Amino acid sequence: MDDRILHHFKECDEIWHAGDIGNLRVTDALSEIATLRAVYGNIDDHEVRSQFPIDQIFEAEGLKIYITHIAGRPGKYPLRVKEVISKENPDIFICGHSHICMVRKHPSLDVLHINPGAAGKHGFHKVRTLVKFHIDKGVPSKMEVVELGKR
Repeated sequence: MDDRILHHFKECDEIWHAGDIGNLRVTDALSEIATLRAVYGNIDDHEVRSQFPIDQIFEAEGLKIYITHIAGRPGKYPLRVKEVISKENPDIFICGHSHICMVRKHPSLDVLHINPGAAGKHGFHKVRTLVKFHIDKGVPSKMEVVELGKR
């Protein structure tokens, strides 16, 4: 965790982490800034997995949000994720794992797919990224991809 990440969240009401937390120092630092909702990722150990679930499903400003770590991309979701999306019908779906930053509306499922990329210093990504946005009266707005520099 470094200040290049933390200062971007100072004005946020909530921080949503899509997994690969690494260690609880990361989530401790984030939760000092704002309400934190997180899921564990495939690199996370038993300590992180004991604190965070595989899925988060909740409402925010009138929208249903679904967060999980491993989910593929629009049109190529694994069966488990397809089933959750079908059952829960989220408005926004946030995932991680691929380290590929992507914001795209899934055409047939009518869900906004967001993968913030990867903000960490480890992994195969070349540029560290995160995504910030507002929800105004049930509408996502002011979507911003923040580049944090090279890994």
